[in-house]
Amino acid sequence: MWKLRGAMSFMKNLFVAIAIAFVVFTPPAMALHDVNRIVAIVDDDVIVRTELNEAIVTISAQFQQQNATLPSPAVLERQVLERLILQHIQLQLASTSGIKVDDETLAAAISNIAERNHVSLTEFRDTLEHDGYKFDKFREDIRNQIIIGRLHQREVVNHITVTDQEVNDFLASSHSEEAGSAKDEGEWKLAQILVAVPDGASPEQIQTARTKAESLLARLRSGEDFRTLAINESNARDALEGGDLGWRRAAQIPSLFSSIVSGMRKGEVVGPVRGPSGFHIVKFVDYRNQAVGTVTQTLVRHILIHTSENVTDEEARAHLAQLRIRIQSGEDFGELARANSEDTASAANKGSLGWVNPGDLVADFEKVMDGLIPGAISEPFKTSFGWHIAQVQERRQQNNTQEKLRTNATEAIRTRKTEEGLDAWLRRLREEAYVEIHLDSDG
Repeated sequence: MWKLRGAMSFMKNLFVAIAIAFVVFTPPAMALHDVNRIVAIVDDDVIVRTELNEAIVTISAQFQQQNATLPSPAVLERQVLERLILQHIQLQLASTSGIKVDDETLAAAISNIAERNHVSLTEFRDTLEHDGYKFDKFREDIRNQIIIGRLHQREVVNHITVTDQEVNDFLASSHSEEAGSAKDEGEWKLAQILVAVPDGASPEQIQTARTKAESLLARLRSGEDFRTLAINESNARDALEGGDLGWRRAAQIPSLFSSIVSGMRKGEVVGPVRGPSGFHIVKFVDYRNQAVGTVTQTLVRHILIHTSENVTDEEARAHLAQLRIRIQSGEDFGELARANSEDTASAANKGSLGWVNPGDLVADFEKVMDGLIPGAISEPFKTSFGWHIAQVQERRQQNNTQEKLRTNATEAIRTRKTEEGLDAWLRRLREEAYVEIHLDSDG
């Protein structure tokens, strides 16, 4: 099982891609020959109208949940189909590579989703079924996302390295006066529009793309909404999010944009910027400062029991309650953690999560941890990962400015390199795949 401090970013990236509101729309009824019509051929696989409609329904629900305006049906259909094509390409590659997800891993992932929605697994399943989203379909969607995540790990993430020199260079660098320096742990909120250029493009294709990007930039400067234009015109993977790149520390900003952003003002739009994928238009949306300094660090250990289709909340809580009694009777916490905890990473270290800073762990865990005096053992409590008992071993005041800066810089550089590597890898996969699109033939 994932260690608490490292699992949250993985879980967030995994579930944001597939999590939907509990409101699901029903697509218009259509004849059987329409729903089974092939809308795309992807190497040795096909995408049929039913699958495309279901994906459009899911994206539409997400837009409604965010109170966002949907693009035109034609634009939404095109953007969603492109996502499906890329998904099919990756799943075929994962299958030929032998990447699988066992039922135990899948059950744990689904339990975590239910817990994140503050409902039991049974309630979560009943709600999905009631709203027309078949639970078996949901399970396969989750399985596919985990498979794709493992494929990314093997093909891209495992090949990313960050050297001490890269961290030193980043910490020595400086940015604009408005945004502050690299040392203030500032974060930028950026958005982009991409006009794609294929590998090996002819001069005419490059010029056509450049002209389109310049036209889009002119439309933005004349007052058109960036988000709407990104949804309708961008070729980037984040198009349906309005080009939103989210909050990023300096080292997480794509290399292509970093020197440009340092000189931008909040709200400014620049471009076209030529990159490997094509021509980018970049918007500097906002900036915020993240201060570092002296913090209270906690040395904490825990025992974790997962819930699943076979282990109820009450069973997990009761198991931990018995372990707590045994510890209070004199048995060693560390040895019981090693034998019983389902957080395998910490179990190997007798349940220890090491010295943690505020914000390192999930909020429900930190709330209980912060209420414990050193040596005390908590009552069983629940987080998105399952049921725990925890013991605070020690606390200390630590000026972690330099340590935190180096840690954050390393993580940020790794994130940027991973995103750039993933974009390049996905672009190469898409261009090398055999794809036929048959939307025009739909009646």
